[in-house]
Amino acid sequence: MDRLKVKLCGIELDNPVIPASGTFGYGREFAELYDINILGTFSFKGTTKDPRFGNPTPRIAETSSGMLNAVGLQNPGVDKVISEELPALARIFHKPVMANVSGFSVEDYVYTCEKLDKEPHVGWLEVNISCPNVHGGGMSFGTDPKAAAEVTAAVKKVTTKPVIVKLTPNVTDIAAMAKACEDAGADGISLINTLLGMRIDIKTRRPLLANTTGGLSGPAIFPVALRCVWQAAKAVDIPVVGMGGVSSARDVLEMMMAGAAAVEVGAANLTDPFACKKIIEALPEEMDRLGIDRLEDIIGAAL
Repeated sequence: MDRLKVKLCGIELDNPVIPASGTFGYGREFAELYDINILGTFSFKGTTKDPRFGNPTPRIAETSSGMLNAVGLQNPGVDKVISEELPALARIFHKPVMANVSGFSVEDYVYTCEKLDKEPHVGWLEVNISCPNVHGGGMSFGTDPKAAAEVTAAVKKVTTKPVIVKLTPNVTDIAAMAKACEDAGADGISLINTLLGMRIDIKTRRPLLANTTGGLSGPAIFPVALRCVWQAAKAVDIPVVGMGGVSSARDVLEMMMAGAAAVEVGAANLTDPFACKKIIEALPEEMDRLGIDRLEDIIGAAL
């Protein structure tokens, strides 16, 4: 439906709904359940230069209104993603896909982004400088505006496709982080990644996660995410992709009114594999109820 269409960094999406990296794999499992081509796009599993086994188990802990994860960027490495995952993906998904990239140094980000930029199926590079579950990289780049700008500028020098920088909420000034990335050449920003948290097993008196801390996601973080999106959208003139606790069509509309051009859905996919499909199908009815003709018309309405 044309009324659901939006543009993200110049590329048209049939709708703004995007499964978030780490919650949708490379799409194969979900493609067995429904036609994933109804999605706007999706952000595939976070990819690093070298293969990663990830963190030791246990990696997941439940909370009353969400979950903690400390998976640690388990992935086969960029070479195998290019040689095996992307060809398989092309057989089931016929739209540009978002490549999520993580690293442990500026050189890592440059290497992986340069390789993925050459892949025809990749439409955007989502540069994750916000992962709280790895050591020696990830979120350390996303909590310092200078470091975030350095990664952004370095990646932009070796790529031709839109670069969307994924930001962490674990900072005191999210607007400053967004502006630093924009000034360094980012084509868009996405936020938020998970909030840093932990749980303790009161029987063993030890942290539930082997990594001690993990990233909190799910409905509990939606108000925080919405606030961050609103603040970032006010600070920059580039597109913003909102995420964090989104689980309904109404959440999508709220994110867009806060300034998001598109909206990623994360933890909801883990509790209901049909979550994104249901959200897309529910959007027209919610729009009719609120008198919204086209989704593009409400982007930033609350600003």
